[in-house]
Amino acid sequence: MSLTLIGQKKGMAQVFDNDGKMIVCTVILVEPNPIVQIKRPEPDGYSAIQVGGVVLSKSRANKMTKPLKGHFAKANVPGQWRLKESRVEKADEYQVGQSLDLSIFSEITFVDVQGVSKGKGFQGVIKLHGFSGGPAAHGSGFHRHAGSTGQRTTPGRCPPNGPRASRMGGDVQTVQNLRVVAIKGNLLLVEGAVPGARGSVLYITQAMKKRLKKNK
Repeated sequence: MSLTLIGQKKGMAQVFDNDGKMIVCTVILVEPNPIVQIKRPEPDGYSAIQVGGVVLSKSRANKMTKPLKGHFAKANVPGQWRLKESRVEKADEYQVGQSLDLSIFSEITFVDVQGVSKGKGFQGVIKLHGFSGGPAAHGSGFHRHAGSTGQRTTPGRCPPNGPRASRMGGDVQTVQNLRVVAIKGNLLLVEGAVPGARGSVLYITQAMKKRLKKNK
């Protein structure tokens, strides 16, 4: 079992290690995540804790639905932008209103980061799928098209799910095994890039593959 924290992408930076090697890393702001709800085996069927992340501004908090307002009021925590459940072995070790911070990652070397990639809108096959395109001469009339995607008389149709122009980006993606460079207060620095634009919400958890390999 591993806990998941909610943070915000703040941008990228360059730091130097003890050997003078430059490390390109992503800066993630992870403010204390309050526990909003605790689920136990008896009424719910499993043990988990639900944490909230990124406190809502006053204008956004006023736009929350009544069920959500009551959900946060019952836990006596301010409105949160996102909620996330984490399975735990012993739910009784946690309390509603308790805050989780980056200290739970103090002894962890690698993390997995999940976010929503940047949306690129509707794109053609060259940008989306890496097609090479046609001749660049003016008279060719075939520059950035996909070309034929069907067959002859039999079966005489275009098979579905082929590489065609479509929407690009805006997908949920997880980058695994990112090395933790440093933890400074509420800031988490991880080596490499993570999906999403500045200010987007990220979910950080201990690297699953590293954890499973260690437990074998």
